[in-house]
Amino acid sequence: MDVLIAETMEPEVLSWLASRHSVRCEPALARDSKALRAQLPQVRALVVPASVSMDAAALRAATQLRAIGRLTPTVDNIDLPACAARGIEIVRPGLASVQAEAEFAVGALLQMFRRVPVISPDGLLVGRELSSATVGIIGMTQSAKPLADLLRAFGTRVIGYDPGLHASDPLWERWSIVPSGLRELMEESDGVCVLLNYFSRYRGLLGERYIQRSKADQVLVCLSSALILEEAALAEALSSGRMAAAWLDSVEPGMTAPGHPLHQLDSLQVTPRVASSTVDSHLRASWDVARRLDDILNERSRAGPLAGAELRAPPPAVRAGYPGAPRPG
Repeated sequence: MDVLIAETMEPEVLSWLASRHSVRCEPALARDSKALRAQLPQVRALVVPASVSMDAAALRAATQLRAIGRLTPTVDNIDLPACAARGIEIVRPGLASVQAEAEFAVGALLQMFRRVPVISPDGLLVGRELSSATVGIIGMTQSAKPLADLLRAFGTRVIGYDPGLHASDPLWERWSIVPSGLRELMEESDGVCVLLNYFSRYRGLLGERYIQRSKADQVLVCLSSALILEEAALAEALSSGRMAAAWLDSVEPGMTAPGHPLHQLDSLQVTPRVASSTVDSHLRASWDVARRLDDILNERSRAGPLAGAELRAPPPAVRAGYPGAPRPG
């Protein structure tokens, strides 16, 4: 078997991939680890959801495996050193989810700006508008550019911080984001969007040192790992009212359980990693992963039985980038 897909993929993508390779699609295997692992010795490429762990034991069973595909960027439960040692390539979608994440962040900001009122100069509880706000983006990931573009369409002032990007880097000007220090960003921003890719050195980056300097009635949206935030500092800011609201698109297991600082805070909203989950982004991700798996399998097969075989070209929509491109006829 060339490709085992334990994930939901669009029929048109599956059909294209199956026209080129031996493909089995069985999403139910993602919920049956024993059955999935029984298939691994026969598989050259595998597509699994983020819920499926590919640890050292699983990789040892997959003796022919050359690629692991994911339709999301998450790889924290894949044994990357073991994959590197075996020459197993990790295949993830490129920019498939950036627009979805940007729109989710804007939607979260809009909801919190309106749903969590502040006291106006005349003593009334009122909502706010993005048009008169400053929003700080932490982490210049690929989602930061479309997010900044959407915010500017509202008239929002956009500032940003990235620990790996110098203030003189030309990217700031290209993306029309004003570079800022982290302290200044927290002090000036009415809304904060955390997009920073998580590494262990960033654990607790947004702690008391910075959160205590939050602008009054600030709201925060985090699409990154919640480990970037210091639980106790965030909980104190929310419970004291210094920060008006926060929306975390993922939390670590137990982070909101009884006895933890973030347990049952009315001003905290948590969603289960849904920012990148749209029909459109899933379709784009499916094509991204399918095309790369096809490349890998063809490269590995040139010296084997398929060498010299005439392979059908991908449909026009694939050659153009994503479905939706004009098709002949």
